[in-house]
Amino acid sequence: MQLDEIRRALDAHTPVALADAASRRAAVAMVLASQPAGPSVLFIERASHPGDPWSGHMAFPGGRVDPGDAHPRDAAERETLEEVGLDLRGAQWIGRLDDKQGNPRTRPTLLISAFVYALPEPARLRPNHEVREAFWFPLRELSDPARAVPYRAHAVDFPGILVGLPERHVVWGLTYSFLESFFRSVGRPLPNRWRSDQQALARGMDQDADELSGSPSRQAGQARTGSGG
Repeated sequence: MQLDEIRRALDAHTPVALADAASRRAAVAMVLASQPAGPSVLFIERASHPGDPWSGHMAFPGGRVDPGDAHPRDAAERETLEEVGLDLRGAQWIGRLDDKQGNPRTRPTLLISAFVYALPEPARLRPNHEVREAFWFPLRELSDPARAVPYRAHAVDFPGILVGLPERHVVWGLTYSFLESFFRSVGRPLPNRWRSDQQALARGMDQDADELSGSPSRQAGQARTGSGG
């Protein structure tokens, strides 16, 4: 799967944009870099900080939308520059993934948007104090069944993808859900690894694509985004 194929698929994708005036907003950047064997994707391992709900998690760079951000996409770009020293103003924005809701037990609700960018080659990364490690990972390997592992958190076994050291570099939770949305958007969905009793945690990814797009609750917030994303 090359960047041109991904670009065409995302251009045809209508992302679900969730809107709730009472909710807090955050945004992340899924950054892809072209390489001869196929694109790589940027992951960060967040540093451990008391009180940070994403402390130590594998993630895409990003963070909360500040009052000075004109759009969630601005927050994703600002946070990426702050966290890993990567200026996305020099990258190509190629699409947006479906918005996600954060932890349903958290109030007020947190809504997270994800924006996809393309680079001609992997860029040098300069992590700040918020990031323990940042690296590029082959996109094609995310769908390798050998990398599908469980991740234990909050007394629950979540679906995860191993991208480095066992128990440490496992993508799960919100970032895993964004990967599910990404691969579904480009026509290569990941296997459904959610159990029937985990429906509340799956963010709709336990449904097939037709069921998801036809859901009234999803249609209510659906909107096609243009270049302002």
